[in-house]
Formats: sequence, structure tokens, C-alpha cells
Amino acid sequence: MERLILVEIGTGAELIVVVLLAALFLMLGLLLRERYRRKMRAEQIKNELENAQRDAENIRREARLNATEDSLKLREQAEQTITSRQGDVSATEQRQTQREHLLNQQLDALNRREARLLDQTSSLDRQRERFEADLLELARLGKQQREQLQQISKISEADAKRQLLQEVERDALQDANELSHRILNSAKNSAEEQARRVISLAIQRYAGAQTIETTTATISLAGEEMKGRIIGREGRNIRAFEAATGVTVMVDDTPNAVVLSGFDPVRREIAKEAMQRLILDGRIHPARIEEVVGKVTEEMNESIHKAGADALTRAGLPPLHDEIVKTLGRLRFRHSFSQNVLEHSIEVAHLMGLLAAEIGLDVTMAKRCGLLHDIGKALDHEMEGPHAIVGAEFLKRRGEPPEVVDGVASHHDEVPPIGPWGILVSAADAISASRPGARSETMTIYLKRLEDLERIGTAFPGVEKCFAVQAGRDLRVLVHPDEIGDTEAAALARNIARKIEDELHYPGQIRVTIIRETRVVEYAK
Repeated sequence: MERLILVEIGTGAELIVVVLLAALFLMLGLLLRERYRRKMRAEQIKNELENAQRDAENIRREARLNATEDSLKLREQAEQTITSRQGDVSATEQRQTQREHLLNQQLDALNRREARLLDQTSSLDRQRERFEADLLELARLGKQQREQLQQISKISEADAKRQLLQEVERDALQDANELSHRILNSAKNSAEEQARRVISLAIQRYAGAQTIETTTATISLAGEEMKGRIIGREGRNIRAFEAATGVTVMVDDTPNAVVLSGFDPVRREIAKEAMQRLILDGRIHPARIEEVVGKVTEEMNESIHKAGADALTRAGLPPLHDEIVKTLGRLRFRHSFSQNVLEHSIEVAHLMGLLAAEIGLDVTMAKRCGLLHDIGKALDHEMEGPHAIVGAEFLKRRGEPPEVVDGVASHHDEVPPIGPWGILVSAADAISASRPGARSETMTIYLKRLEDLERIGTAFPGVEKCFAVQAGRDLRVLVHPDEIGDTEAAALARNIARKIEDELHYPGQIRVTIIRETRVVEYAK
């Protein structure tokens, strides 16, 4: 038992020794490791210090280099600045020297000029004295010469002066007429451009009132409460009416009336008829508006077609393309200078038939050209261009003969006429438009204008007779050939035209023609 205990004690002591040795070795390893780590850290710090020293040396070296370069640049800039300032100072000194030299020269020149002026003043005083003496001598000689001329010619001084003034006046009048004739010819060269400008200004001033007259229709109302019913709740009725008709409804301050505005005369007529029916019916709401506008549109299309067919019948022409008939009927709602365009077209058709019969052309073709010559006026708001060109293109697409297309296209000279049809249409159109009473001028005003034209022409001296022709567009003035010469004739025409412009109001222009006839009569015995 005791041996066993000793063995166990011995075994425990060995175990403790082993553990202690292991702990000792472990601590020794840790110390060695820590020493190695510190050594490595010291080397790393040493390397970093060496790198830092090298970097610091490099930075010091670069700073010295940069400082050297900056000092050199500053030195160069300072030298350049000094050189520039020295140059400026030298230039300033040179300019100052030149200025002093110029001032000295100018002072010398002023002194010389003053001396010359003094000499000239003295010379002028002497010349004035001689001139006054010469004037006195000239007056004495003139008086002596006039006395001698009176004795020789047996004519008083007043008579001689009067004759001289008459000759001078005649020469001056002739020179003035020649000068005015040259000025007038020069002005005619630029007259077309000036006329365009004047016409443009006239159109600008006239467009406002003319547009109001030709693009609006007024509907009378029984009372002001009807305006509210036309507008509707929150404006729904008026919006529905404008959408259905394409016409603007203006409910303004005009008492008991509303105004319909639109460029298309057919739409404006449909809107007018529909508004009148709605007012009479009293039921105004969007559904009713669409119903009435649709019904009026159908009736209007039938009325337009009927108007075109009636125009063909009145002109004595066979049926034409259905689109041409409808477009022709739309002219019933167009007016030109208060003249209905459809009635004007029918009148031109009859005139064309008479003209064609006189010169042996196809009467039916002539009437066709005359009836359709203004058909473009029903399309000019849909297509761009003059109504003659627009109408010709429309008829060409509808298969009309070339004679009709040419007559319509050329009746206002937008294109040159190919045959006689355009010339005849232009003549018939002018005849219909110039007929007294056809347009906005009454017969009384027309005759009064002709009388005023002839009165103005005969009021000038030297005029023998005066005739107003071409419906007052041409004034023919016959003058006495012994009183009015060629030069005076131009001045007389200009004075008559100017007086017509001042005293009369007329559309278009009036041509003044001076007729000077020289007759030589001799008798044989």
C-alpha cells in the first residue's frame, strides 16, 4: 500500500514538472514571438523613417527647384515690366515732342492766316469802294440808255416792261410744262409699285368694315331673356350650336339681337335659318339644336341644287355635272358690290350668247363660259388663289371642255387667253358690272357723276367740248388747237385729273384724254 502511494505521488510530481516545463516553453515561445514582432516592428518603423527622410529630401529638393523657377519667372516678369514701362515712357515723350512741334506749326500757320486776312480785308474794302462807284455809274448809264431806247422805239418803259414780262412768263410756262412732263414720265416708271402700296393701304383701311358687313348676320329677339335660353346652362346650348353649324354666335350688349359670324355664306345662312326656327319653336337644347341644324342643312343643300339647276334653265343650257350645279347654286349667297353673283353670272351668260352670235361662235359654249366664269367665288375660301384660277381648276377636274376652262381662267388676265373665249368673258363681265344700277350705285348718282365729270372738264379755258364715256371711266376732252399746244395739253390733262380727284368720289380710276385736232382748209377756185 505504501509503495502504491509513493508511486502515485511520484507520478503526480512528474506530471507537475511536465506541466511546468510546458508552461515554461510556452512562455518562452511567447517571449520569443513578442521579441521577433518587436524586432520586425522596429525594422518597419526604421524603413518608414528612412522613406520619410527620402520623401522629405525629395520635397525639399523639389521646393528648392520650384522656388528657383519662381524666382526666375518673377525676375523675367519684372524685367519685362521695366522694359515695357521704359518703352511707354519713351513713346509718351516722343508724342509729347511731336505735339509741341505741331502746336508750334499751327501757331505759325494762324499767324500767317491772320496776316493774310488783314490783307484781304483791306483789299475788299478797296474793291467795295470801286464797286459802289461802278454801281452809281451803271445806274446813270442805265437811265441814259432807257431814255435813248424810249426816244428810238417810241415805247414807254412800262409797255416795254410788260412785253418783257409776257415773254418771260411764256418761256417760264413752257419750261415748267416740259419739266412737269419729264417728272410725270419719271413717276410713271415707278407708278406700279406705288399703286400696289396705295392699294394695300386702302385694303388695310377698308378690310375691317367690309368684313363686318359681309361675314355677319343679325337675328332679332323678342326679349333679352331669349339670350339666356340661347346660351343655356353653363353655355352648353351655344357651344352645341357653334359645333353643329361652324359659325360663331356673339351675344353681346346689342339689345334684343344676336350676331352670327362666319366666312362661309352657306354655313352662315344655315345657322341663321336654324336659329330663327329654334327661337320660334322655343325648345332650345343640344339635341334639338342638332336636329334642327341637320334638317336645315338638308333643305339648304336641296335649295342650293335647285338654284343651280334654275340658273342652267334660265341660261338655256343642258344639265351639267352634279358638283358643278351644286357649286353654282352656292353663288346665290355671294354678293360683289351689292350685286348677287349668281344673277350676275346668268346676265353674263346671256351677254356672252349675244356676243358669240354676232361674231359667229358657238352660242351654247359661250353661255357656258359666261355662266361658270365666277364659279371660283364659291370655292375661294376652300382653295388658295384668284377665283378665276380656282374656278378653272375645279371645272377642269369635272371634265369641262378646254374652251370653258380657258375662258374662266383668263377672264381677269391672270393667264393669257388661248382663244377668244377669255376675251369675250372679260368683255361681258365688264358690261354687266358697268351697267348703271347693277352694283351699289343708283341711276341718279350715276348720271350726276357723269354730269360732274363733263362740268369739270369744260370749266378749264381752251376746252371746246367734253364727253364722259365708258360708264364714266373715260373723259374725252376736245380743245381748241390755237389755244392749247402740245405742251399745254399735258398740263391740262393733269390739272383736270387733279380736280376730279379733289371734287368727286368714284370707284376705280378715271382716264382723262386730251384730243387736239388741227384742221387745214383750202378752197380751189
